[in-house]
Amino acid sequence: SSPPLQEIISGESEEESNGVNLMEFSDEILLHILSYVPCTDLVLNVRRTCRKFATLCLDKSLTHTVLLQKDYKVNKDKVKQLMRDIGKEIYQLNMAGCYWLPSSTIDHVTRCKNLVKLNLSGCHVTSLRLSKMLSTLQHLRSLAIDVNPGFDASQLSSECKATLSRVSELKQTLYTPSYGVVPCCTSLEKLLLYFEILDRSREGFMLSGQLMVGESNVPHYQNLRVFYARLAPGYVNQEVVRLYLAVLSDRTPENLHAFLISAPGSFAETGATKNLLDSMARNVRLDALQLPKAWINGSGLLQHLKFNNPFYFSFSRCTLSGGHLIQRVINGGKDLKSLTSLNLSGCIHCLAPESLFRKAEDDIDSSILESLVVSCCNLRHLNLSAAHHHSSESIGNHLCQLLSRLKHLLSLALPVCSITDVAANVEKPPTASNLVPQTFGRKVRIGIQTYPRNLADQANQKIESSVFWALMGSLRFLETLEIIGSSFSSAMPRNEPAIRNSLPPCVRAQSVGDSEVAAISQLTYLQSLTLAQLPNILTGSGLINIGLQCQHLRTLSLANLGMMGKVVYMSALMDMLKHCKCLRDLRLEQPYFCAGAQFFQALSHCSSLQRLCIVSRSGTLQSDAVMSFMANCLEVIMCHMFMGESLTVCKNLQQSIVRSFQADRPALNVIIFPLLHEDLTEVIRDVPMRHLDEITLFKSRVAEEPPNLWW
Repeated sequence: SSPPLQEIISGESEEESNGVNLMEFSDEILLHILSYVPCTDLVLNVRRTCRKFATLCLDKSLTHTVLLQKDYKVNKDKVKQLMRDIGKEIYQLNMAGCYWLPSSTIDHVTRCKNLVKLNLSGCHVTSLRLSKMLSTLQHLRSLAIDVNPGFDASQLSSECKATLSRVSELKQTLYTPSYGVVPCCTSLEKLLLYFEILDRSREGFMLSGQLMVGESNVPHYQNLRVFYARLAPGYVNQEVVRLYLAVLSDRTPENLHAFLISAPGSFAETGATKNLLDSMARNVRLDALQLPKAWINGSGLLQHLKFNNPFYFSFSRCTLSGGHLIQRVINGGKDLKSLTSLNLSGCIHCLAPESLFRKAEDDIDSSILESLVVSCCNLRHLNLSAAHHHSSESIGNHLCQLLSRLKHLLSLALPVCSITDVAANVEKPPTASNLVPQTFGRKVRIGIQTYPRNLADQANQKIESSVFWALMGSLRFLETLEIIGSSFSSAMPRNEPAIRNSLPPCVRAQSVGDSEVAAISQLTYLQSLTLAQLPNILTGSGLINIGLQCQHLRTLSLANLGMMGKVVYMSALMDMLKHCKCLRDLRLEQPYFCAGAQFFQALSHCSSLQRLCIVSRSGTLQSDAVMSFMANCLEVIMCHMFMGESLTVCKNLQQSIVRSFQADRPALNVIIFPLLHEDLTEVIRDVPMRHLDEITLFKSRVAEEPPNLWW
């Protein structure tokens, strides 16, 4: 562990005895070190320690951009003092997701007269406060805000509208049907829209996008280069986005180079959207594309769209065949070195020549994947999850072998059934664990061999020459890995009751277990790991290897591993957690999970942990163990537990945590609630969007949106 800050500043560490003093380093080195310290600490604490730091902490390289978005210890008073001390020096301010700060905090942003970029997504901002603030920010060019119920554009002053007229980048999250500030932004080049409108209000009234009809102005898209819209489930979100698109369909901006719409479920094409796509095919050349599946399926659209130097494609959940993918997108093997991110999640036929008579479980055509790998050799983010990608027995053509050529990959998502060795899967008779039904019924007692607990013995059990082991060895710089069962669905989907039954895993996935997990430990730079529906986990021994070897791991999500009636990997998980010193986010989804004293004692070793989410049907918890854990882990600001306990037990524990720790942890967000309770969806709607989107809800996040979409 690193020495305390005071020790670093004074230089009184072990190194001093060897003649090394931190204060003797050059200013350049010290500035680099200080860049890792939160700005609030630099300005309010570190600069007061000595004259040298008093000067360095106010260096332009440290005050130009202020990031508060995950500074969970910041409060209103600290923001006020920070703005007073360095407000005029701040050009970029990111307060995204600071849901705990009162709306009056925004008033202090007016001190930042030179702001060029401002992110207030997830902050409480009223129309009047927004107007007052923006009236003073004449240099602003980039803005991110939420539009909540009660927003009234008529309350925006003329000075505010003048500022908005110069804004070229706008990110707007909508919680109510509205154009927000879009009509005021007449110079827009980049527009990002997040639709989070629920179909019903808290009072139970049905909402409608028709509330927007009659609003005085319409969007100005003539200079638009990037249009991005992400829709949460719900009819109203679809209704509202169509109103935004209506203007685009009348006249497509000539400079449009990125057009992206992420819509779950069915989002039907209309005459207006068809006109828009036809106009795009005639008039623009795109660099990034994502469309709802209904707009692509069965149409010849991709054949007519023109691309320049594409860097992002998403065909998530489309029935696009591999033949069409190669012919229409990659132009029969055209050089696509510019493509850095590709999302084929749920695209079940994307590695097959055609989809007409093909079953989803049929073997893939390795030549299609090979063409993809050769043409898109610079891919950094690739998502192939939520599909059955079964390799044939052809030597050298396994999916893992072909993917190992993508040496630049930073993030990868694969279905569990795609990583199994074909020969091993065919030749080996099913193990005892494979014969156990994946249900919640009575537990079956079976005899199983004892699995080794260290990496060397694991290798003897399952040869290191397996295709997945070799893939992990070749992707040395991978930072994010997701291995998700093709039929896995979380017990806690968005805006719906908890799912009570899960589908069985793919037959090809039955042999994937501890050895494959151990192979992941080769990824030295791994920061985020998701494992879901790995049926052959017998002890979880591979998790210990990951804990020991992957010292940069920050995010861990485990779901439905091994037998469903018992948490077979609990002992290994507790051993693993003792080594995860950098772990910040932990999500566990497993029936019958026992969150007791031993588990929380092991979890207390994760000194950097900030967010914990446990989803467990019939799961149990020990209230005193949770309280002790919260007292020991001072960085934890989010505790979400959806278990099998009674509503009374859950409410009492939640109140105890809030009462004991809220004062010292301003960002504390606690939800303890029965998973199968009928009011779960009402509870979920109050979760801050940052936590809901990043950890509470399970989803594949690899190539979910273009890289660097927003700062």
